[in-house]
Amino acid sequence: MKALPVIAMTLSAAAAVTGCSHNSGEHLASINKAYIDTTIAPGTDFYHHINKGWMEAHPLTDEYARYGMFNILSDSSEARVRSLVEGLGATNPEDGTVAHKVWTIYSLAMDSARRNAEGATPILADLSRIENTQASDLDSLFLWMHTNYGSPFFGAGPMEDMVNSTQYAMYLGGPSLGMGDRDYYLLDDERNTTVRNAYRALITKQMVNAGYSEADAARITDNVLKIETAQARDAKSREESRDIVAMYNPRTIAQVKSDYPAVDWDNFFPATMGIATPDTVIVTEPKALARATQLMKSLSEREIKDYYLWLYVDQASSKLSDKFTDANFEFSKVMSGVQEQRPLWKRALGATEGALGEAIGQLYVEKYFPQSSKDYMVGLVENLRVALGEHIDNLEWMSDSTKARAHEKLDAFTVKIGYPDKWKDYSSMELDPSLSYYENMHRASMWHQAETYAKWGKPVDRTEWGMTPQTVNAYYNPLANEIVFPAAILQAPFFNPEASDAENYGGIGVVIGHEMTHGFDDQGRNFDANGNMTNWWTQEDAEKFQALTNGLVEQFNEVEVLPGLHANGAFTLGENIADQGGLRVSMTAFKKAQKDKGVDIDSPEALIDGFTPTQVFYMNYANIWAMNIRPEEISSLTTRDPHSLSVNRVNVTLRNIAPFFEAFGIKDGDPLYRPESERVIIW
Repeated sequence: MKALPVIAMTLSAAAAVTGCSHNSGEHLASINKAYIDTTIAPGTDFYHHINKGWMEAHPLTDEYARYGMFNILSDSSEARVRSLVEGLGATNPEDGTVAHKVWTIYSLAMDSARRNAEGATPILADLSRIENTQASDLDSLFLWMHTNYGSPFFGAGPMEDMVNSTQYAMYLGGPSLGMGDRDYYLLDDERNTTVRNAYRALITKQMVNAGYSEADAARITDNVLKIETAQARDAKSREESRDIVAMYNPRTIAQVKSDYPAVDWDNFFPATMGIATPDTVIVTEPKALARATQLMKSLSEREIKDYYLWLYVDQASSKLSDKFTDANFEFSKVMSGVQEQRPLWKRALGATEGALGEAIGQLYVEKYFPQSSKDYMVGLVENLRVALGEHIDNLEWMSDSTKARAHEKLDAFTVKIGYPDKWKDYSSMELDPSLSYYENMHRASMWHQAETYAKWGKPVDRTEWGMTPQTVNAYYNPLANEIVFPAAILQAPFFNPEASDAENYGGIGVVIGHEMTHGFDDQGRNFDANGNMTNWWTQEDAEKFQALTNGLVEQFNEVEVLPGLHANGAFTLGENIADQGGLRVSMTAFKKAQKDKGVDIDSPEALIDGFTPTQVFYMNYANIWAMNIRPEEISSLTTRDPHSLSVNRVNVTLRNIAPFFEAFGIKDGDPLYRPESERVIIW
């Protein structure tokens, strides 16, 4: 379902954890000193000063469009998970057990010989159903598609009510566009035209793979592009998608029937979700729903069927023969510049985790995440919470009344570390090794969909997690006012029990601060301590905040990421606020922790391999963002990713932080120096 552009705000690859007990006479543990390039001055380009050696030592292989520290951790997590899953297979698990279900998905995904022999056979009956549906039964076909195979014309589903987050609301949103972003359909510059042509080639190739003639495949392609281009014209822009308040548009079902009459709304919810028709729904994109109505009424039977055919084949393609997966990869090459598909075992593992992620996560935690790591994180999170509270108190632009509400929200943060307190029960998921990989994956998908729909009418379960423990990431969920740190993020260089406090606070500490700050970024600030969307700011404070964020937007807008292509400061605003907040808050927590230990971080005895602890803090922050990346991926990420590029998360963000300048003697005239009057400090 496409209803909200963001529910949980991620670091995109982040981690968080506490410092250790090491102090004077320490050596760098998370940072490889040999990678530092002393020919590049810190005040000229801090990112490459710290990371150039690493980048040269880790050239991109054909498998990757980008490769950085997060990929290294993901590779480590994948290797662990592979060992766990393949270990299950070696035990010959009993039918019906969760272990057997995990092994069923993984082994079917690995069996490319069987999938190639089956070809398009697993989907032919459904394609025939679409083709042979009579005009009088198109409404039934529409409901069947929505129930099983995608969201034609619009998305629908339950999610926490943004103004009463203890309950579920029903949301109606725009469709999912095949190329993701509207600009690919609407702009005619070289890059967007190249992507659009590749998408055309993808549709045509996949329909031929599904058994259609070249002529029929070309017709289907034309009709799909016609429909999706029309949808794109009324889709929200990247910048508009960040306006959460504008996406909350309650409508009675009577209003929905009047405004969007192309759908039999009395039958839609019972038929597709098995629930009674709600009295009220939330329309997130009114223009997109109006376009859906217009298309459903004006398109011919042939155009509608062609659109459904593509939606069906597209959702099935990754679970079919190599012909289908190879076609998908050809499109990925254009989008990201990647030159080689990921190994089959990685793709199989990803599919298995998508189907049974928490079952694997439970095994992961038992073997790789000791209670001591969880306990350690709890302490560090509380250190960061205190530090953020101090920053709120010291804000010159915020009134006392708004500060009081900010403290209420900060104090109410729920912290989840490592793994869920209760695990998903997969006992009702029915899989059958005698059926095709596609059919089993569809069964798993329907199980997850039924799990979601079963929440309707029940209170929100805030013990649920939005990521698996083996995921290398972290997130903030504004609807629960919670920060979440999966087990797999607690690895070096984010957290290293052998590293200095400076390294760990510059790594995992910044990650914790980053996620906390999301509660007060341009989106998170719209939600209160209970996770409800409400305006708890004075008008004057909101205006001052807006002025500050406008300045941060402009700082990133001025960065040219490729010739003629600039960063999008508005689209990446939330993450940029969180990066800066994480750095500032973690530094405060670090200094306090050292003071409590009786450590003078400015003394010669505190040096770490010749660097001051403050320098090491910023060095490891730069270190965690080390990455090589292809130009195509830079273009793609700038279009679709609300996170800034790694180099800008370092160089642009640090230009607002005075202690960074002081630590490295950066002064007026140095390229990274920004005059105090031009710096933007928000939290």
